[in-house]
Amino acid sequence: MKWTKQQLRTHIDVIQGETPPTLVLKNATYLNNVLKKWMTANIWVYQDRIVYVGSKMPNNKDGCEILDCEGKSIVPGYIEPHVHPFQLYNPQTFASYAGKRGTTTFISDNLMLLPLPLEKALSFMTEINELPYSFFWWCRYDSQTKLQNEAEVFSDKMFDQFLDHPYVLQGGELTNWPQVLKGDDHTLHWMQETKRRGLKVEGHMPGASERTLTKMAAFGVDCDHEAMTGEEAVLRMSLGYTTSLRYSSIRPDLPEILEEMLALGVESFDRVLMTTDGSTPTFYKNGVTDEVIRIALEKGVPVEDAYAMVTYNVARHYGFDHLYGMVAPGRFANLNILSDPQNPTPEAVLSKGVWVTDEPKTEVDWERYDIKPYTFDWSLNEEDLSLTARASIDMVNAVITKPYGSEVDFSTDELSTDHDECFFALIDKDGKWRISTMLKGFATHVSGFASSYSNSGDILLIGKRKKDMIAAFNRMKELGGGIVLTENGNVVTEIPLSLNGGFSTEPMETVMEQQEQLVEALKARGYTFVDPIYSLLFFSSTHLPYIRITPSGMVDVLKNEVLFPVVMR
Repeated sequence: MKWTKQQLRTHIDVIQGETPPTLVLKNATYLNNVLKKWMTANIWVYQDRIVYVGSKMPNNKDGCEILDCEGKSIVPGYIEPHVHPFQLYNPQTFASYAGKRGTTTFISDNLMLLPLPLEKALSFMTEINELPYSFFWWCRYDSQTKLQNEAEVFSDKMFDQFLDHPYVLQGGELTNWPQVLKGDDHTLHWMQETKRRGLKVEGHMPGASERTLTKMAAFGVDCDHEAMTGEEAVLRMSLGYTTSLRYSSIRPDLPEILEEMLALGVESFDRVLMTTDGSTPTFYKNGVTDEVIRIALEKGVPVEDAYAMVTYNVARHYGFDHLYGMVAPGRFANLNILSDPQNPTPEAVLSKGVWVTDEPKTEVDWERYDIKPYTFDWSLNEEDLSLTARASIDMVNAVITKPYGSEVDFSTDELSTDHDECFFALIDKDGKWRISTMLKGFATHVSGFASSYSNSGDILLIGKRKKDMIAAFNRMKELGGGIVLTENGNVVTEIPLSLNGGFSTEPMETVMEQQEQLVEALKARGYTFVDPIYSLLFFSSTHLPYIRITPSGMVDVLKNEVLFPVVMR
């Protein structure tokens, strides 16, 4: 992230004409974010850095690539301020896909790195930046579920080393804010430590009232991305929050939020960001950050503000506008060349001075970081699917679940397709414990379904027929992790997830096709909600109401208590 003294001297040599730039964008009409104006200049790049923006051309052009940009528009590379880079895809495949569409810097969730040995997680966070993209990270305060070893994973040592890591920019997202309000001083202490280090705290406060938002601001929360209406966004702005507007597969309501904000008279967007919030793969078919800019432009947001919300505003919020988010000397050479400002999908993308279309075929050595296929030295049988929790789970929508009393005979091996109740289990990936109940609302005709993709990385099993649930598990076992749908002993569709059971090594386009096939098959079998991938992720997530199955057992979220503990196998 820093240049050596010798590199800095070389950059000065380029400005003075003693060393040629590696690239000059000639006659470039670029967006000056400070002045909020489009200006014309020649942009000199040396390796990964912008060294000059002005009227002059270099005297020394030996070996310099010169690109005439007359008639084009140049904007900074887009920054995704809130990304979960493990939603079936992995950080490398997501960045490769997003990068070609202009998004080259990512503020990333570290949740899926927490099960790794601490030293390997920290190394990964640094070394992923050897790719021609920039990855910054969060430091989570809680697991977003109820782990058996929560205190061990979220140790003081972990917090200290993550928060001191040079690529960590914020604490959060703060999904356990209700516990902080109720007296969780351990989390509050680490929020204070985050602020003491000059880092940001990211909230996660859907539906929060003015009083709650005021309290959380006093506790140190800087930004929140959970506004679901224009009025909620304006409330956050009025209380001093940086407000991140979300457009995601589970909440694609950015167009309505922007319409409402403009109708409410919002004229300044200087403290507003935009994010796709780690959506599932197929949501990105129309673009990534370029798509949210397009929506903002269509809704009447001023052009300069639409681009600033995913470049300059993000960089200023995180305090790295001296490196990112601007077309100016001293910044990384992250530049998007547009045919027209009204079309935010770039014709060409420069990231760290490298043309993304000519991206080096660098591959991450996943096993080096203990990120590898699952290995199962245990087998599943019908006894593992027998009832352990007397309360059952009803899906209100794709992500909200509430308790209900099932009257279905759980002792049978197969359920009728006349109703939407299924056998439902969460089993430890190492085969040590299990919890089993009934699930209502997932589907009417899903015979067997297994997924290693879950919040905790443990195994979800759903279905009408126990033999097919076991068949789905056995196929997932062969894959080393994944999502498998079976029927009459045969695989209907599958998504191999060979990296810690949660993400794929395949390109985004391949994973999109696999997800489409899975969703189509599930909907044909009675799944009625928006996004089954998020359903799988959030069955164990205790930041959402009302009841969850977790590695500790079935949890009442509002009471924060275990209703039925897991049983040992």
